[in-house]
Amino acid sequence: MKILILTYGTRGDVQPFLALGVALKNRGDDVSLCTSTRFEPFVTDHGLNFCPVPDDLLAVLDTREGRDMLENTHSILDAIRNNLRFARRIGPMLRDQLEAGWRAGQETKPDLVIFHPKGAAGPLVAEAFGVPAVVGLPFPMMVPTGDVPHIGFPNLPFGRRYNRATYWLVNSMAALALKGPLKKLRAKYDLPKAKVYDSLHLADGTQLPSMTAVSPHVVPEPNDWGPNHCMTGYWFLDHEADWTPSEVLQSFLQAGPPPVYIGFGSMAGKKPEQLAEIAVSALQKSGQRGLIATGWGGLKPSDLPETILQIDHAPHDWLFPQMACVVHHGGAGTTAAGLRAGVPSVITPFMGDQPYWADRVATLGVGPKGIPQKKLTTENLAEAIEHAVGSDAIKSAAAALGERIRSESGLATALGFIENVMRVS
Repeated sequence: MKILILTYGTRGDVQPFLALGVALKNRGDDVSLCTSTRFEPFVTDHGLNFCPVPDDLLAVLDTREGRDMLENTHSILDAIRNNLRFARRIGPMLRDQLEAGWRAGQETKPDLVIFHPKGAAGPLVAEAFGVPAVVGLPFPMMVPTGDVPHIGFPNLPFGRRYNRATYWLVNSMAALALKGPLKKLRAKYDLPKAKVYDSLHLADGTQLPSMTAVSPHVVPEPNDWGPNHCMTGYWFLDHEADWTPSEVLQSFLQAGPPPVYIGFGSMAGKKPEQLAEIAVSALQKSGQRGLIATGWGGLKPSDLPETILQIDHAPHDWLFPQMACVVHHGGAGTTAAGLRAGVPSVITPFMGDQPYWADRVATLGVGPKGIPQKKLTTENLAEAIEHAVGSDAIKSAAAALGERIRSESGLATALGFIENVMRVS
């Protein structure tokens, strides 16, 4: 079976879909992954066909203006304001992104389309070829439920109607952003006018099945979803069997008690030097050894004491189980890796879904309350680290949750869900 997977964004948006693609390939499917050109080696090294999408939109987000926009997105209203502010600039880039997804469909002629909502050409390709489509979600972000509000909204005592209305608002805003570019693309290729433009439906209003790649032990599956939607468990991409750590890293890990990992992914902030100084000072103040991941600037190895090591890269599934706790920005993928490792987490969110994961970690009892980046200081980070590594309750809860997550097979559940979609289509 020929399968086209479309996704776009940071590594956290790509890696789970690559893991799914590898699982599909291993069962014998011919899998193509359509995403940003910067990830071509990442995709092809894992044996999948690659279909390119221009990097332009990601490049804008990498600029100071783009980072300012992201860091000032603390709520759904902020997101709406920022989307309107950037609409003219990113509109042509969004059209190019949709065109790239359309071309990928023409080149691969898939039997099945799986897509992240950011791979918004997915429903269009499925419609054009008359094949099934499945939405893949990295966190519970679109499928309406009356059980809880959308992750970008507060949990207010207004009942199930309020909860469902929050999803309607978010999905409506997303559809509004896509409507113009999609209308032009449909007209260009002589496709009939669409009734809806959101990522949960085909153009004629047919609801699409969806898989959410999160453990139900971390986010319980809503009671009102029905069989068309599934919380599969995480889609982990484990490190290559031939990967080996450097001698320096191995020696550091063996030289003392488990260290604290601190890494913020691509979230550098506007003052990376200040963030680096806080990280180093908090480790020293809390009396912990530390591993600090690069990628966000501001550090030189010569600045560090012997108790702290700077590393370029190490696979989270290998590294995190050896840590006393993990401190990070709260990206969905890094959060999942920390929870699976069974060690306490300290989350210092910047934006987007990150505050939600900080709240989940605290609610589950596997870490202290999150610290927003704008409020981060040496003192409160040191205190959070001390709490995480010193609390028997947190360590016990983290270990138990990690064991439950490791007993799941999110990819196997996803493959079963896909098989059922194909069977009933």
